[in-house]
Amino acid sequence: MIIYVYSKCSTCQKALRVLNEKKIQCTVKEIKIEPPSKIELQTMLNYLKGDLKKLFNTSGDLYQEMHLSEKLKEMSLDESLELLTNHGMLVKRPFLLSDDFGLTGFNETKWSEHLKF
Repeated sequence: MIIYVYSKCSTCQKALRVLNEKKIQCTVKEIKIEPPSKIELQTMLNYLKGDLKKLFNTSGDLYQEMHLSEKLKEMSLDESLELLTNHGMLVKRPFLLSDDFGLTGFNETKWSEHLKF
């Protein structure tokens, strides 16, 4: 499993703390430095049943500054994924990707269902 986090994000810190407490091992990557690849984003999108908006950190400053709530409606899927791979701060985090599921944002109940803790 891979988890992409922004180390200054309190929600990401909480997710990492819970994973550590439950002794669940995964590779941790700093999303601002090394955002998910297009393939990883497409995989997550499949897990999210094609809901592209769930890949975006819609409450983030960069999302607001770029006026993406309007622009995304006119962008192709490839353009949207390219934007996410180039700007990790646009990605909803924490971003946990496994071989058979993916989770964005941290909801301890949902995470426990998938991670069996």
